[in-house]
Amino acid sequence: MAWLILGIAVISEICWALSLKWAATIATWQASVVPISLSFLNMGLLALAMRGLPAGTAYAVWTGLGAVGVIIGGVILFGDRVTAVQAAFMALTVVGVVGTKLFASA
Repeated sequence: MAWLILGIAVISEICWALSLKWAATIATWQASVVPISLSFLNMGLLALAMRGLPAGTAYAVWTGLGAVGVIIGGVILFGDRVTAVQAAFMALTVVGVVGTKLFASA
């Protein structure tokens, strides 16, 4: 169950980071409510996942997959560019997360 909660936390982390850029383009106080709300959600979910997972494991997975997800979201939503070398390092990050999951004790 902790891994499922962590997966949802990763998704909310990606949405949070992408909403920061979106809110900056809108530049209204109402748009600022979205990333603020998502920050509470993703931190709460991360804390909940840490009840069943080691803190280092949960945080490494959360930040690693969050970063990769934000890069992909930036490409799709904002036209950001990714080089082949960057894509290769993103793949290494995903491999590291998969390895962490496969060899985790929880």
